[in-house]
Amino acid sequence: MKKILGALRRAVTDYHMIENGDKIAVGVSGGKDSLVLFESLYRYSKFSPEKFSLIAVNVNMGFKETKEEELQALRAYFEEKGVPFFEEKTDIAEILFSVRKESNPCSLCSKLRRGALCSIAHREGANKVALGHHADDVLETFLLSLCYEGRLSTLAPTSYLSRTETTVIRPLLYADEKDIRGVARRYNLPVVFNPCPADKHTKREYMKQLVENLRADIPAVRENMINAVEHPERYNLWKK
Repeated sequence: MKKILGALRRAVTDYHMIENGDKIAVGVSGGKDSLVLFESLYRYSKFSPEKFSLIAVNVNMGFKETKEEELQALRAYFEEKGVPFFEEKTDIAEILFSVRKESNPCSLCSKLRRGALCSIAHREGANKVALGHHADDVLETFLLSLCYEGRLSTLAPTSYLSRTETTVIRPLLYADEKDIRGVARRYNLPVVFNPCPADKHTKREYMKQLVENLRADIPAVRENMINAVEHPERYNLWKK
């Protein structure tokens, strides 16, 4: 946890993510990333120089396979922390897989869930929304944009959504997925199984595997690519 808190504090400081008086809605899918994000923000709030409050928001996508006992454990976790927990039921799963029959649903799914999350945050008086993307997500998004869209782009540390007057922050951008996995396991966080049929069968998963294959020949390749994303002053790209 110490390593995660160090990464979070550095990201918050570098990109001025949190200010005094912020009310932050943490997007909690039930996955390890979002739960570690909440746990680390909760702990950070105890010693942070900025005073802020937290609420937790779960956008329930409507998968019938989701186990009620796992959701109950999630609710109990936030009740024990004394943090307001809002669970919003949606029909996103039906829209993606039954109505639209999306073959590559991840991008649309992300937009629908983020839109619902920001609307709930705005309704509950939160001015910021925290998402659990980490360094591996940054790199995979960068490679997806480069290979499939022909552009250099990745997840932004912060972004402002004018429609809901909400600022999205990503405090775990410096954290490694392996460290997040370790914290979730060590602290026995109430992870909810993801029943999405596209899980582990996406272009993002392909990029994750591609990086692992590259590391077999270039051990530092992951760190080098993340450093390239973090340091745009090193770019030497064409300009017309």
